[in-house]
Amino acid sequence: MPNTRAPSVLIVAHGSPSDPDTQEAALTALAAQVDAALPDIRVKGTTLAAPGCFEAAVAGLGTPLLYPFFMADGYFVRRILGDKAKTHGLTVLPPFGHEPALPSAIETALTDLLATKGWSAADTTLLVAAHGSAVSQKNAETTKALTARLHSALGFASALSGFVEQEPFLGDIARDLGQAICLPFFALRAGHYIDDVPEALASADFSGPVLPPFIEWPRTADLIAQSLTDHTALKDQRT
Repeated sequence: MPNTRAPSVLIVAHGSPSDPDTQEAALTALAAQVDAALPDIRVKGTTLAAPGCFEAAVAGLGTPLLYPFFMADGYFVRRILGDKAKTHGLTVLPPFGHEPALPSAIETALTDLLATKGWSAADTTLLVAAHGSAVSQKNAETTKALTARLHSALGFASALSGFVEQEPFLGDIARDLGQAICLPFFALRAGHYIDDVPEALASADFSGPVLPPFIEWPRTADLIAQSLTDHTALKDQRT
């Protein structure tokens, strides 16, 4: 029987229906890093796309808090994950894309990349590539707010947002940018990141550097661990 008294968290991502095992393994590895940083909290990871894995993970943890490894509080977080949370009597935390410390981490990564390339932000365009949606504007709103913040904070010549599933489409917005960096606002190295984003950039003859998805950023596990440490719901469970 799971130890339902111990604080626990289940990190949940969408995953990939066409490649569920790879993404399930990636979430398991991310959760293991977070778990190692939090000795008083049990942390596991799973995806919604891998059949039965979410239910098995919940059963193993008891009543975990759900941490959405999503970039926005959109349809999948509110409806799909929200419905599963209601079924199991669980609480859903804010998603990774809403972490207060995330913009600062992105600013550092972009500053480091500019230095590596020997580029000035004032001579460079920032292109933020994101999912977008015909169902919910949450992803677009989050992306545009981040883009504006990065433009202001780092002094890029311009900063643009382009989307896979809504206007302005990435393939259109990425044309004729000159010296530019692409920041993909995606959690996983999955379908949109490995197929749609490269295809859109290639169609626009975009040749600038493209950052990795956030699951591969060195600071991601630490950001999540710090967020969980500070979260009131987990503090309450430990008292």
